[in-house]
Amino acid sequence: MAEARSKERWSHTSALLALEANIHRDRKRKPTPYRPSDFNPHRQRPGPATVRAPVSVLKTVFVDRR
Repeated sequence: MAEARSKERWSHTSALLALEANIHRDRKRKPTPYRPSDFNPHRQRPGPATVRAPVSVLKTVFVDRR
């Protein structure tokens, strides 16, 4: 229950932070507006993309320079 309350409060707070940031943002420097999810610490951020390749591919790219 405490986690749900924290998520709800951060949802409200992040909406206010996004509003404030969009009021003061320079449209030439950052053309896309801020979203509440940019300020919410409970948001699920995607992890780094991992690509699996055999060692022979890495040798070709980095050693043989092809």
